[in-house]
Amino acid sequence: MSNGVLRYRGHEITEQQIASISEMMSANPGISRWKLSRLLCEAWQWKQANGAMRDMVCRSLLLELHRAGHIQLPTVRRTTRNYLAERQLPGVGDRGNRSVRGPLSALRQSLELHQVRRTPQEALLNSLVEQYHYLGYEQPVGEHLKYLATANGQAIACLALSSSPRHLGCRDRFIGWDQQTRKRNIHRLAYNTRFLILPWIRVPHLASHLLSRMAARVSADWERVYAHPGHLLETFVEP
Repeated sequence: MSNGVLRYRGHEITEQQIASISEMMSANPGISRWKLSRLLCEAWQWKQANGAMRDMVCRSLLLELHRAGHIQLPTVRRTTRNYLAERQLPGVGDRGNRSVRGPLSALRQSLELHQVRRTPQEALLNSLVEQYHYLGYEQPVGEHLKYLATANGQAIACLALSSSPRHLGCRDRFIGWDQQTRKRNIHRLAYNTRFLILPWIRVPHLASHLLSRMAARVSADWERVYAHPGHLLETFVEP
């Protein structure tokens, strides 16, 4: 903390705000950490564009303040189960790893791109990325969408998008925005966290075709889920 201000995920947390957290706990003896984070989200209006509370961001802040000695959180009442770690990876099905080879033109009529976030197919995408992407699967934090590409009903590729990093010099210089403009609009950017063509798929130009189709629809999909559009996509590559 410098000059009485702590910067956390794009938010400036003042000493007065930290003091108000302690006052909130004093006014609500016996309050749980879960309840405290939700009260704080309401008090500070930490909400997404779709009205959902930024509960996980708030809880992470509270824990950081607690570990730094700025506040004393209530004792943990129960340990939250890590359902992600306990999950059973679904299989790809009897025809899920059938080899697909040939020109892109042969697939065009049967090729579909499904947004599977918050659908039953999300588990299949997570499983495929975990098993076949060289980085494996990691649970995204913040806003994110997931796309499963299929051909004749068979999964052939997975794509995932998440909220963009808040600070990226080369990106910010390319856009040409100042600090305040970036703060107001950073939520309208997304970056491609995972892109997987399954190893038994050999179709030239499939990758660029899928990226193009995703880019054409992602803004509308983002607005449908998070109540605001997206304007720019970015990706990172290993040198």
